[in-house]
Amino acid sequence: MTTDPIRVIIDTDPGVDDSMAILLAFNSPELQIEGLTTIFGNTGTAVTTQNALRLVELAGRPDVPVAAGADKPLLRPFDGGGWMVHGRNGLGEVSFPAPRGTPIARRGAQFIVDTVLANPGEITLLAVGPLTNLAIALALEPRIAGLVNRVVIMGGSATVPGNVSAVAEANIHNDPEAAHLVFNAGWPLVMVGLDVTTRTIMTNAYLDDLRAIGNRYTDFIGQIVRHYHAFHQQQGLEGIYVHDSSAVMYLLDPSLFTTRDVYVDVEYLSPHLRGYTVADWHGKRQVQTRATVCVAVDSPRFLELYRQRIATIR
Repeated sequence: MTTDPIRVIIDTDPGVDDSMAILLAFNSPELQIEGLTTIFGNTGTAVTTQNALRLVELAGRPDVPVAAGADKPLLRPFDGGGWMVHGRNGLGEVSFPAPRGTPIARRGAQFIVDTVLANPGEITLLAVGPLTNLAIALALEPRIAGLVNRVVIMGGSATVPGNVSAVAEANIHNDPEAAHLVFNAGWPLVMVGLDVTTRTIMTNAYLDDLRAIGNRYTDFIGQIVRHYHAFHQQQGLEGIYVHDSSAVMYLLDPSLFTTRDVYVDVEYLSPHLRGYTVADWHGKRQVQTRATVCVAVDSPRFLELYRQRIATIR
């Protein structure tokens, strides 16, 4: 028995780990990529848009639209330091030719609204950057909250410390007001956060094995990952955490993850707690809105599936 592929808009800030996730998505028959919407985060939106155009061309899918999104958070300047992890060009400081394509005329949030309204119940929003585009889309057309299939985000942390502060994960920290709106919109939401992304590690040996495959995807990954890898080594990790690809993997095979349903809110008022995703594990808030939070992952099976998918280009 075959099932129709999941129709996905990827909201993204490529980014080394975004690039690895997007190539995985393009190489997975379970997914039908409807478009990429870009956002600031790992670097500025103008750069992430160019990187998204490079990725659709690398995937052999220049027909997939790329829509440039917001340039800054809803209520604050963009002060992210993602470039230190990903390089100033988002691709590990590796120089690539300019992409041949150009972004579509519509901005990212409008593209999300138009696509969801035209395909009620069909579109999954896969957000692997700050959530500004999704929050703007909600403001433009609140009805989309009841018309998406679901929202899957890579972001947040419910049971482990943050990675840009004591409590906050980078994507949520970069625009906590937007994240607050997204988590409280009432649409079906899955949070794939640091609780699982830091439990899946591509070791030095694993990365060497990927490079040895020698196709255009792994050659590209092998180049851009060196800067990202070096940052992780400076933090004492012999390998890299697998963040954004974890959200893609949830769509490919949810059985890889253990989940719990819980109300999650986002702190945006306190400067010390900015971007803290607060999980109400004991139901003290008595709020009906729930997120499906990934709390554990079968990392060996995950890593084997990633290697299999990236090894043979569709």
